[in-house]
Amino acid sequence: MKLEISQVVQGCRLGALTGLGKTAQHSLETPGCLLYTRCGSVPHLTQDTLHTLTSLPAVTQLTLATLAEHQEVLEEFKEGARKFAGLHDTVVYCSLHDPAAPNPPGYITNKTVSVWGSGGRIELTVARYMALQAAIQPDWYQSMADGETGQENTSRKRVRKAVDRTLSHLDECLVLHQKMQELKEVEIFGVVEGGDVREERLRSARETAKRPVTGFVLDGFQSGVMGADLRSQLIAATTAELPQDKPRLLQGVGRPDEVLDCVEAGVDLFESFFPYQATERGCALCFDFNIEPDPERAGTRTPTVLNSDKEEIITGELLRENGDGSGDAPGKMTCFEKDLRDKRYREDFRPLVLGCSCYCCRNHQRAYVHHLLVTNELLAGVLLMLHNTAHYLSFFQALRRALAQDRLPDLKKQVLQCHQGQ
Repeated sequence: MKLEISQVVQGCRLGALTGLGKTAQHSLETPGCLLYTRCGSVPHLTQDTLHTLTSLPAVTQLTLATLAEHQEVLEEFKEGARKFAGLHDTVVYCSLHDPAAPNPPGYITNKTVSVWGSGGRIELTVARYMALQAAIQPDWYQSMADGETGQENTSRKRVRKAVDRTLSHLDECLVLHQKMQELKEVEIFGVVEGGDVREERLRSARETAKRPVTGFVLDGFQSGVMGADLRSQLIAATTAELPQDKPRLLQGVGRPDEVLDCVEAGVDLFESFFPYQATERGCALCFDFNIEPDPERAGTRTPTVLNSDKEEIITGELLRENGDGSGDAPGKMTCFEKDLRDKRYREDFRPLVLGCSCYCCRNHQRAYVHHLLVTNELLAGVLLMLHNTAHYLSFFQALRRALAQDRLPDLKKQVLQCHQGQ
């Protein structure tokens, strides 16, 4: 794996991860996102349905939380989770926790961490954690870590202990990694912890950078854990301590406004769980990221939505109706989406987003998706997940174009319209 930076714009690193996978033939543009899955499958979508989407990320994220209870099956299968789940021609990354699911605190010890599967809590030692990685056989994975530093009133002593435990886990993982034949060509990412304590963040970054890791996972910055300004300052300070030629992956951040802030702080990769969360809320992503001055030259109309009087208005203007737009809680609606359960869409026969080329917007209308939602039809989740994933991936494409054209301020202004005037 090699990170090639082609341009640095206002702290943002435009480039590509090359030489990915065991064949070293895959690449992933940065800033970019991974393809989010649960148990090796994109929620609501079959493989055939998923591949109606274009420009899917080259890297698929598996989560140990959803796979740990299947350890015996994977060990007996012997050929890894990629083949078991039918994930052909993709690079596989395995994270510890599922970013879209709650992870109850209070179950960390000096020797173990806990993940939560469908059957409840699963306690993992480093030995079992590495045995799971050997059974999954990813292309890269994060080391085991103590990430319980985001709770309110977490003491400095607890944060220091989390950093110490995480470094100790990393050292143990590296020792076992060298001994496992199944992980011979697999890369390992070190986890940077430290909560909201700057000194511990810097210590964690410096110590992790001394280890032979391929990249870094920035943990503890999830939405709602700390203010946006503090998060940006801590991430910028942390990334300044990390090698410039290794990728930085940020966990638990998916909202577009937060993605933009974190990209400016030096983050390269994100998880794409945000479309899934919006889908589970019965919502369609519809924030505007088109900065081309001429819609005809851009090849698409500026995305618009309809208000209850059928008057077309720019997406960001209508999104102001969606409450405070903070969306800190995982289940809370944000200003970047529209609730299609709302009765205003009962007779709204327009696509979810005008100008969107996804299967849902080309073939169906808001009224139909509204009907599917209120009647609890499974097809609602399929169509929403198709649209939301396509919209989110297009946002990252727009972000990279804006950086290449040195127009990041224009993109931020367009995306953040829903916060104006609140």
